[in-house]
Amino acid sequence: MRLSAPVFRLKRDAKKLARERSVPLHMVLDEVAVREGFRNWSHMMAARPVATLAAQVRAGIAPGSLVVLAARPGHGKTRLGLELAQEAARAGQQGWFFTLDYTRRDVAMLLDEGETPECILDTSDEICAALILASTRDAGSGDVIVIDYLQLLDQKRVHPPLQDQLEDLKGHAQRTGAIVVAISQVDRMFDAETGDVPGFDDLRMPNPVDLSLFDRGCFLHGGEARVL
Repeated sequence: MRLSAPVFRLKRDAKKLARERSVPLHMVLDEVAVREGFRNWSHMMAARPVATLAAQVRAGIAPGSLVVLAARPGHGKTRLGLELAQEAARAGQQGWFFTLDYTRRDVAMLLDEGETPECILDTSDEICAALILASTRDAGSGDVIVIDYLQLLDQKRVHPPLQDQLEDLKGHAQRTGAIVVAISQVDRMFDAETGDVPGFDDLRMPNPVDLSLFDRGCFLHGGEARVL
């Protein structure tokens, strides 16, 4: 059964409603699950496909790739990026999630109830390609490095231009065999009314970069995912 929204959005809305009503969260989660056609929240979680979207996406990306993961706000790109790092950790490899946009509390809210980060989490303000390379110097083939998000990497003037940082990240992926995933915004001019999923031409790039540096692109919209 297809949900009306991604799990993390349903959970976020439930938390807000629980605060407004001053009732336990589990009561509201069960209400949400019933609305979605399940007996309760636990039933809904158990009914999710074993092969998650993160596992499917990761299986289609070769080690040593630089990947862009993009969508408009609210379509689950950050959640999917986190799940990719988590999926690597669960598979016995290493997963890193570097975010310039989320706090540790924000990341915790993206996780399912009771889940803790299994990947290595970095929410510092100094994140850039140099820090990422230093932090993941022992990365190996198939490990996953996720960066949230692309447009914030060069927000500080002390950091190199985004083009230079992407070249460094691509070289790091090729040398180590790790999969480097850069989460990206999609331009607000993207026309969602076409019913299509965005592509490379729809990426928001205030500072132009050579998009051919990316080996693959994963684009999300309305519950659909397309890997190019």
